[in-house]
Amino acid sequence: MKKTFIQLGIVLSLISCGQSTEEKDTAEKQETPKNTEETQQEVPEPIPAETNDNYDTEVVVEGIAIPWGIDFLPDNSMLVADKSGDIYHYKDGQKQKLSNIPEVYVRGQGGLLDIAVHPDYANNGWIYFTYASSEGEGEGGNTAIARAKIDGTQLTNVEVLYKAGPNTTKGQHFGSRISFDKEGYLYFSAGERGARDENPQDITRDNGKVYRLNDDGSIPQDNPFVGEDNAKEAIYSYGHRNPQGMILNPETGEIWVHEHGPQGGDEINVVKAGANYGWPVVTYGENYDSTPITDERSRPEFEDPIFYWLPSIAPSGFAYVTSEEYPELQGNLLAGSLKFQYLELLILDGKKITKREKLVENVGRLREVVEGPDGNIYLGVEGKGVLKLVKKAE
Repeated sequence: MKKTFIQLGIVLSLISCGQSTEEKDTAEKQETPKNTEETQQEVPEPIPAETNDNYDTEVVVEGIAIPWGIDFLPDNSMLVADKSGDIYHYKDGQKQKLSNIPEVYVRGQGGLLDIAVHPDYANNGWIYFTYASSEGEGEGGNTAIARAKIDGTQLTNVEVLYKAGPNTTKGQHFGSRISFDKEGYLYFSAGERGARDENPQDITRDNGKVYRLNDDGSIPQDNPFVGEDNAKEAIYSYGHRNPQGMILNPETGEIWVHEHGPQGGDEINVVKAGANYGWPVVTYGENYDSTPITDERSRPEFEDPIFYWLPSIAPSGFAYVTSEEYPELQGNLLAGSLKFQYLELLILDGKKITKREKLVENVGRLREVVEGPDGNIYLGVEGKGVLKLVKKAE
């Protein structure tokens, strides 16, 4: 049965797995060994997604074309980053556009991306956002992260904390998500910018990386590549393709990412210091024309994913459910599907995905998934705005 399922999955991926134009590639070392004291979990075979029709959505905020990132202030009001370059503050039923946003390079998948509120915002007032910026060397743009404060309807104290370089006019794989860990370190992702053979395996180059900073943008001295010749010392892990989901797992304290693979190669990875995730030397995916990228799926020096999707769903947005509003979802993961336009529930047993369910199918290109401080699950859906996940009446 396992062989039959794998063959069926490959056929499905060949028929329908190509991601949307926005998510596709047009472009086609240094290694850190794994910790040998750790037992590497075997990568499970893909499993099909079942249908769960117990949920619906309600529109909360309209008029945001591509709500790429969502987070909340201590007063439960909402910040929404629109890919076009605007940040909105939604409070008491009113949506206000903030001014003084840095210039955003909007091209292909690039634009204003994620937004995150500092865990100690009540005392320091900082918000963080990632975006495509044209500042720096070369034509085009690359991923940057900045922080700022909100004064009324404008941003103040804007500081660029890190800017990946050099710029490129390619339109794909900017990343980018933001997360804080329990110690207050700031993580963000930058995709490999369509330069798969140059960037992800080279720690002297940006892109295809997860970075770790102090909250003021300085580099922690225990980052894994501090002091290495020519290394980008902000790098925390490498060998990534295009992470568009990042969370703090509250049970383990780990940072988890999901990332766009090629056709049939979307992955969930547990981020570890200095770890190499293998792209493009190893992958479970293939080129969009169904030709092979490599015949290798794993090597001892690379970290394996804990899960991969077949067919690819083009995941964006990621949440670990803790809310008592949805007790049936607690302790599990949610991810948006850009390609198939539904919310996916991933049932967790430790670090193993045991079941997949499709919630609110045909909702639209689901860009962001967050759990709000009020316990509700909010969805950023392209062309619709911000929606709330609700249970259907029994």
